[in-house]
Amino acid sequence: MSDNMQLAQRDEGAVSRQETDEARRRVTLTPAVDILEDAHAVTLLADLPGVTREKLDIKVHDGSLTIEGESVVRVPPNLALSHVEVRAPYFSRRFTVSDDFETSKIEASLKDGVLKLTIPRRDEAKPRRIEVHVG
Repeated sequence: MSDNMQLAQRDEGAVSRQETDEARRRVTLTPAVDILEDAHAVTLLADLPGVTREKLDIKVHDGSLTIEGESVVRVPPNLALSHVEVRAPYFSRRFTVSDDFETSKIEASLKDGVLKLTIPRRDEAKPRRIEVHVG
């Protein structure tokens, strides 16, 4: 056999071999996020393909916003997995949120794999027009 042939041969023990701790660790991806800002709020649009509402976790604590979610690989009910090489990704992203925003009023929605978070500005942080009097 040539060296090239040996590289192409399948390792028959691969299916039954026990996974190492390193192989069991989940793959963590940083989701792509678009940030839109206006005078009233900031809106984050995060790409989280395959993440369901049940597998999504959004936390705000000490000026930090954390988005975490686990993608779900659906298996038809009449089939059972016997071997998995592609792992469903785990998404994680953290943001620092300024005191100008009202984190207790964050609105979140998830549709078609896109998470939309709207964080309103505090009233005192919103720009306001100051009237100038002549005289």
